[in-house]
Amino acid sequence: MTKHSILIVDDTQANLRFLFSTLIKQGYQVYSAINGKVAVKVAQKNLPSLILLDIMMPEMDGYEVCEHMKADEQTRNIPVIFVSALNETFDKVKAFSVGGVDYVTKPFQMEEVLARVATHLALRDMQKKLVAQNVQLQEEITERKQAENNLQKTLENLRSTQSQLIQSEKLAALGQLIAGIAHEINTPLGAIRASIDNLLDSFNDAIMTLPQLSQSIVENDKHLKLLFTLLKKSKASTDLTSKEKRILKRTLQQKLSNENIAEISTLVNILTYMKISEGFDELLPLLKNEQSISIIKAARNFVSMRKNSDNINLAVDKASKVIFALRKFAHQDASGEKTEIDIIDSIETVLTLYHNQIKQGVEVVKYCQSLPPVLCYADEIHQVWTNIIHNALQAMTLSGTLTIEVIHSENQIIVSFTDTGCGMSSAIKERIFEPFFTTKRRGEGSGIGLDIVKRIVDKHQGKIEIESEIGKGTTFRVFLDDMR
Repeated sequence: MTKHSILIVDDTQANLRFLFSTLIKQGYQVYSAINGKVAVKVAQKNLPSLILLDIMMPEMDGYEVCEHMKADEQTRNIPVIFVSALNETFDKVKAFSVGGVDYVTKPFQMEEVLARVATHLALRDMQKKLVAQNVQLQEEITERKQAENNLQKTLENLRSTQSQLIQSEKLAALGQLIAGIAHEINTPLGAIRASIDNLLDSFNDAIMTLPQLSQSIVENDKHLKLLFTLLKKSKASTDLTSKEKRILKRTLQQKLSNENIAEISTLVNILTYMKISEGFDELLPLLKNEQSISIIKAARNFVSMRKNSDNINLAVDKASKVIFALRKFAHQDASGEKTEIDIIDSIETVLTLYHNQIKQGVEVVKYCQSLPPVLCYADEIHQVWTNIIHNALQAMTLSGTLTIEVIHSENQIIVSFTDTGCGMSSAIKERIFEPFFTTKRRGEGSGIGLDIVKRIVDKHQGKIEIESEIGKGTTFRVFLDDMR
């Protein structure tokens, strides 16, 4: 098999050397370029299998390089993976809009880069293979119209590769989802790390002041009352808005000033953090003791430990939801037999994986009846929802309304997806399920996604319908028999 070649484009020598040496060790043929102009020349001369492209470069940035590549007949089909420190959603969307197939944020893990490189090289090889097979099939049909036996054999071979096509399309979908999934997992992980640091600080402070706190409580039972009162009021309090916090600070400042209590600024900050907003007047007598500040600081440590523990629980729940959805999405049923699944839950799984794209400007409206479990090929049904939802988000350019309706009618499950995207003409609608037919730009779609969707629905003895109007949107409606 021909060795894959990779072009690395980065204006930082250290990055070039690191990527160059690592990819060489993996057996790739590697070219490098220190700027965009050199990159264009190297790509046109050597036609690499894949390009790793930095964005922030002098004279000619990565976006311009990619647009130049896609405009050139020789280089337009070379997949481009952007590798950049830019982490804004706008930058990632722009990278995909100019023809990039993936986006890796610096600083990166080399294992992740190698995995994405291998995935996109495999997808490119598969696409070349499929295109070649399609060309060959057309030639055989033209040259041998009477060779029915050979044609039948070719069609059987194509049917036998259906599962392989489904997995290839799933890999492509995962490649497009990976940036959003990483964000959805990294956000709660960051919250967990910050909460753990805060938790340890509060714990260590509480341990250091424990002897002083114990002695103070033993000597004066009012200190114990103050401690438990603060903890009780903080636990019962509700979350405050920024405006409410400012108002509370001013109120506490005024009341403490009127009572001539020491260390007012410290007390105000701690009491606001603990959200002590109700019943404060009963605490005022307890705050006049000179040792009350140590009691309040101790209470603040206990409240901090409780708050940060709650934050960790919430972050773990969020990360677990994404990981659980990804696990269900990637699950493969090796038995090849139908299993009972929850249709609504399977749709929710896909929506969870697309949450990062959806939250950018898409409103999801759901009208779902309560359904009994349905007998399906679970892995393939997930693929149906994935392709339809992905196409809807692209049609709306991540801004609009996606309406999902699930109903049970006359022994049929009817699932409808309606977007407010650009819509399509009648001519395109008639060809939308043809294999390798696509309205997307090069590098954005293989043209086999909806063909696979129709094959899967047919395999379930169901049907799929489409309604569309230019400028108003599109509805895909899937009918599945309730065969339990």
